[in-house]
Amino acid sequence: MKRVLKGMGVATLVLALAMVGIYGWATVSVRASLSRTLTAHEVNIPVPYPLTEEELAVLREERRAALDAEAAPADPGADGHAAHPEGAAPDEGRAEAPQPAGDAVPVVPPVEVDPLVGVDLEALALERAIARGEHLVRARYACGECHGQDFSGGVMVDDPAMGSLLGPNLTPAGPTRDFTMTDWDHIVRHGILPDGRPALMPSEDFVRMSDRELSDIVAYLRAQPAVSNEVGDSALGPIGTLLAALGKLPLSADTIMDDQSAHVVEPPAAQPDAAFGQHLIAVCTGCHRPSLEGGPIAAGPPDWIPAGNLTPHADGLAGWTYEDFVRAMRQGQRPDGSALRAPMTLITPYAEAMTDVELQALWAYLQTVEPRPMGR
Repeated sequence: MKRVLKGMGVATLVLALAMVGIYGWATVSVRASLSRTLTAHEVNIPVPYPLTEEELAVLREERRAALDAEAAPADPGADGHAAHPEGAAPDEGRAEAPQPAGDAVPVVPPVEVDPLVGVDLEALALERAIARGEHLVRARYACGECHGQDFSGGVMVDDPAMGSLLGPNLTPAGPTRDFTMTDWDHIVRHGILPDGRPALMPSEDFVRMSDRELSDIVAYLRAQPAVSNEVGDSALGPIGTLLAALGKLPLSADTIMDDQSAHVVEPPAAQPDAAFGQHLIAVCTGCHRPSLEGGPIAAGPPDWIPAGNLTPHADGLAGWTYEDFVRAMRQGQRPDGSALRAPMTLITPYAEAMTDVELQALWAYLQTVEPRPMGR
């Protein structure tokens, strides 16, 4: 018995040493990975985007109509003629038009003044950009889930085993106050910090974001009240470290490193079609995978259930109607009446803020994807 106990003790010691060694290797490996310096393309994106020719044309017509209304004559009297001061004859007080002497003098038409003269077009462009940016962060990109609803910082994951993934302060009082648009592009769409190191941000969800959308979001964030709030650095726990070292928890910078193509300038037109839906669905791929077959969420805490299969497979949305889809998105309820679980429950407030066109576009695209069995 003593020999057996001794053998078990030795085996336990060897196992413990092996675990310490493996964890030590994983820690060194991840530390080296997070200390690398990466590069991505430079961008020059205006904030805000100037008004488009179409917007200017519409604005010009609106202003012209308003100016014409202001210059319109007084309301006619009951007899259909313009009203005159009491007691005055219709032509009394009207100066006689000078008659041209000799040859007729050609009439020169008045020069039309651009109705946009005097309009602060840059201020108007900023106002519209802020409004678009608010919709993007409140409906499509769910920025508040990681950065807090006031954008002063928040928590995405806080689990002793997986680690702490913290969203920094995005208000003008936070570290992003000095970001250039290249800095914004690198962190949001490439997962690279301003100093070149890879970040823990799930940037693969945002790599398809257009230049205009990024500009609108930055315009909105810069317009928020400055909130003083210090947020610590994100850090991986023991399980998160092992998963990262084994390649089971890849960094966004690595998964999208090969995609250095120029980003689209404008998003697709907001129409209830598959093209717009494909653009919108990109934000879902971090959990549901690029092919949308779902499966375990590598970066999630242990209590997160696998992401659902969004393809029209028997494991997924086969048999669902558009009404079922809307109910799941906006009410967190499956067709059988059961409730969705985290992290999908976090999406409901954002889906409620989405337009019907956006939901219709998502559904239109989901009908076009290849059916796949649930991911493993």
